[in-house]
Amino acid sequence: MAMIQGIRIKNFKGLKDVTLGKLWNAQDADPLTPMTVVIGKNGTGKSSLFDAFGFLADCLRMGVEEACDMRGRGGYEKIHSQGKGGGISFEIYYKQDGKARPITFEIEIDLDNDSRPYVKRERLRQRRRGQDYGRPFSFLILNEGKGIVWKGEAEGRQVDEATEDAKLRDLLEFLGLDKSGEPIRQEESSETEVVELTDKRRLGLATLASLRQHPRISAFRDFVEGWYLSYFTPDAARSIARSGPQRHLNIHGDNLSNVVQFMERDHPKRFQIVLNQIAEKIPGIGKISTHRDEISKNLYLLFENKGFSKPFSQMQMSDGTLKVFAYLLLLEDPSPPPFLCIEEPENGLYHKLLETLANEFRKHATGRKGGSQVFITTHQPYFVDALSPEEVWILEKGMDGFSVIRRASDDSLVKSMVQEGLPLGGLWYSDYLDSKKLPGNKTETD
Repeated sequence: MAMIQGIRIKNFKGLKDVTLGKLWNAQDADPLTPMTVVIGKNGTGKSSLFDAFGFLADCLRMGVEEACDMRGRGGYEKIHSQGKGGGISFEIYYKQDGKARPITFEIEIDLDNDSRPYVKRERLRQRRRGQDYGRPFSFLILNEGKGIVWKGEAEGRQVDEATEDAKLRDLLEFLGLDKSGEPIRQEESSETEVVELTDKRRLGLATLASLRQHPRISAFRDFVEGWYLSYFTPDAARSIARSGPQRHLNIHGDNLSNVVQFMERDHPKRFQIVLNQIAEKIPGIGKISTHRDEISKNLYLLFENKGFSKPFSQMQMSDGTLKVFAYLLLLEDPSPPPFLCIEEPENGLYHKLLETLANEFRKHATGRKGGSQVFITTHQPYFVDALSPEEVWILEKGMDGFSVIRRASDDSLVKSMVQEGLPLGGLWYSDYLDSKKLPGNKTETD
């Protein structure tokens, strides 16, 4: 299962410079867990952190200019950290599977001379076989839309630090190219190619990944394109879908009944087990099925409530019931997304369901058959009660108004209290996770 080991975000909304987990140049840090949960007060940056993943995925699919304007972001100037120099940048450190060497993806987005957002810098790097220390080998480098890429699985010589500069002159000098771009070092020309993108608002990752000779680039693009960020709304789930099976739940949940139809048709035995499990977890639900109107061809979900002779359709069910059903169905996807990101899943749910939901997310993330890495933001202590300190990150406001983040397990007092049996959510509710009130702790918020 592919896993994000760590991520660094700079100059995105209130996230001036935050790091979660392990990076290629921060090897002493512990990597992110299969399930990662971020907590914090209102306004500390939880929604910004959630949207950072969505922004990255949108940049890959649509291009950076479109991504800046999508989902109500309002353009580059609105999402760039106010008063801070430099562009918006991200660094992702991930493994394709447990035995693979980690890959680092770096991107910086800035404004061009026409004040339009573009990809200023892009880089993919990976340690060589047997390399435990030192600077990873870079197999894709693009500066201002121009650069080099190594073909196939070949691992050429180490890239000099001069390529960090955005000037093409330094890049050409390192490669041994003349001003026309013709190779001088013939021994390298078979392994590398010089590239220049026609559109600097599109990621090189998106453009080059379609070429057969760049399998590592393709693998990372597929990983990001497979991310699922939930923008689920109960009203969307209540919409009446046209009949027709669909394999995956979409981000809004308005094809919920289509996914049910697919599961009924292609995985009937497993689906019946899933329905029974879901019914056990949702109070009052006895059976869930689908009904197709032969005239309109519309598809309906039917929920049989205990004590009622006639089933209720999805239009009549509560927000909480639809939400729990959608999440549990998502976790039973036969081919789940590699990365699942959900913002505040507790909204509209009975508090005693939250621990069950948290355990289901963890079970999915840590399952032997390979599920999804799960990333959740929440402000519900009952949900946090089911978590370990290693799984929880705390967002707070720093003295400068920007977000700072730390792991709950970094505090020895918190770890000790959890080991003694105190629930983590209860400690958070009682302000034991507030850095200002923990004895002996000093952070930017002090």
